[in-house]
Parts: sequence; C-alpha cells; structure tokens
Amino acid sequence: MGGSALINCHRFYALCRAAKRVSVRELALHLLDIAENSVAAKAQNITISVNEDSSADKLEMCVIDDGIGMDEATVVRVVDPFYTSRTTRKVGLGLPFLKQAAEACNGSLQIQSTLRKGTQVKVTFQRSNIDRMPLGDLAGTFLSLLIANPDINWDFNYAVDGREFKFESLPVTQALEGISLTEPSVLTYLRELIESGVAETVFA
Repeated sequence: MGGSALINCHRFYALCRAAKRVSVRELALHLLDIAENSVAAKAQNITISVNEDSSADKLEMCVIDDGIGMDEATVVRVVDPFYTSRTTRKVGLGLPFLKQAAEACNGSLQIQSTLRKGTQVKVTFQRSNIDRMPLGDLAGTFLSLLIANPDINWDFNYAVDGREFKFESLPVTQALEGISLTEPSVLTYLRELIESGVAETVFA
C-alpha cells in the first residue's frame, strides 16, 4: 500500500472513531459547537432556535449569526469530514457528522453564508426517529454560552408544539449596568430563569 493510501486509511479510521463519539452526543452539544464557531467568526448577534413539532414529527435547530461569513467554496468544504486543520476548529468534524446524523433520521443540514454578513446553520430531524440523538441539556447550553460570552447579544428561542420560551440577553446586560453575569445572585437568577423557561415549555 502506498504512503498516501496508508495515510488516508489512518485518517478514515480516526474519523470513524470520531463518528462513534459524535453519534452518542446530545444535540445541545452540537448547538454549542456551532455557536462557538459563530463566536470565533466575530459575531456580535447570535440567535439559537430549537423547535419541536410533534404533529409534523420534526425537530429543527437553527443558529444564525452576523459574523464574518464564508464563501461558497468554504460552505461546501465544511461539511466534508476530511476538511480539518488547526484553523477550522470543530467545524471540520462537528458539521459533517451532524449532517450524517440528520440524514440518517430523515432530516437534513443546510448552511447559508455570505462573506462579511453572517451564517445560518439549520438542521432538521424526524422527531420520533429511534436513531435521533437526545436533545440534552438545552438550558445548560444556553447559560454556558451566555456566561462565557457576555458581550454578545444572544437570542435563545425554544418551542414545543406551540409553547415557546424566549430569552434575549441585551435587556438583561443593559439593566445590570456593568455588573458581571457571574455575580452569584445574577448567575442564580439567570440559571433559574432559563431552566424554568425550558422546563415549562416541555411540560406545560
């Protein structure tokens, strides 16, 4: 076997092992990966939406940012599992296997991006599909992103069969007038607000 073929075999084996790790992940962690890439793209405004619709048997997740965006060639490459480097962060592995997971559940992953304007990543799953990853700790994901990136304007939306929880960070940070989000009383308030909002949306 030639040297390049051997390297490709090793890369393929590594990707298969990575796929197994990704396959058991929670969807909330994929949202975290996508949002972190929006942060890395210098976005100032990031919207994360999750919509569960049992009548349509669909779960949809969407992340929209106003970061630096990508050209068409890059959009094509970021869903290629072999497109990885030190500069692509988690995009090279996260999006290809999320796309694969969505398509295995009768869904899809779509990326729309424009240079200097921003990016939208939307992924859909058949909600009832036995192979669909669990949603996971959505409230914890929202809170982690907010606390780690307080200078970004976050818009979190979660809907289940018409019930909806919305959280916008800008009014909160403006009201705090410079007080840190990690101040214990503020952090407790935010955690309870987001956790109760998500829980009430699910169980109302």
